[in-house]
Amino acid sequence: MRDRIQRLSDNLGKVIVGKQEAIRLVIVALLSGGNILLEDVPGVGKTLLAKTLAKSIDGKFQRVQCTPDLMPTDITGTNIWNPRSGEFEFMPGPVFANVLLADEINRATPRTQSALLEVMEEHQVTVDGISRKVPNPFFVIATQNPVEYQGTFPLPEAQMDRFALSLSLGYPTEAEELQMLQRLQTDASVQDLQPCISLEEIHQLQQLAAQVTVETSLQQYLLNLVRATRDRPEDVILGISPRGAVALHRAVQAYAFMEDRDYAIPDDVKTLAPYVLPHRMIVSGGKRAKAIVQNLLDTVPIH
Repeated sequence: MRDRIQRLSDNLGKVIVGKQEAIRLVIVALLSGGNILLEDVPGVGKTLLAKTLAKSIDGKFQRVQCTPDLMPTDITGTNIWNPRSGEFEFMPGPVFANVLLADEINRATPRTQSALLEVMEEHQVTVDGISRKVPNPFFVIATQNPVEYQGTFPLPEAQMDRFALSLSLGYPTEAEELQMLQRLQTDASVQDLQPCISLEEIHQLQQLAAQVTVETSLQQYLLNLVRATRDRPEDVILGISPRGAVALHRAVQAYAFMEDRDYAIPDDVKTLAPYVLPHRMIVSGGKRAKAIVQNLLDTVPIH
């Protein structure tokens, strides 16, 4: 199945210039069955990445522009009275998609943010006591601007914990930005992009990735990293939850699978920990969570 993953990566690269590492991490999140948070300034390609991914997997794409007046039902859907039939009919919201882009999620109110919790974790929506499954696969790409905080509502820890990975695309290099301008005249747009993998194949890849072997010794190393974040009262207020350990385990399996291995190695954990762990931590004293995680990677021994 590796050629299918490579086709997906290449297809994304046709539109997304110079972000191979970010593309790999997005695919890791997709194959691990998680969701991803992109923390970056506007205009660096976050929306384009989500659209390109949906187009590449031949999936349904929906976009929600989060604003303070956005209601929970604007995301999940609601029941509408149909005078012809004399009964209520359910009108599905944008969560009924394969790829959902929640743009500037921290501009939505906490009540609306919480509407995403059930669907992100359980892959279902409950309206008026009736639960409805969202499509499979279901993948959320949420974005937030790390610079502009006026009029925003910081995501609570419970919701941050729902994102398997968090990363920043960053500005392109000068050469990459020049290539972007050149592509305006020569390359096809995302609308002209052809699907390169089916939704059924994505589901198969997710199942195969979950079968990658993680030896007990590596699981212990992963667990030691997670538990070490809970044993630093001097600079960590809230350490990694058990959900975070599970997310890192699944991401490591997906990464090893992408590397054409049926087993995981310590380097997989070291590669993914900076993207899986920091956003789940609350630190004190102005310290950065990423620096603390890197310190743990340098000091926690591998047995």
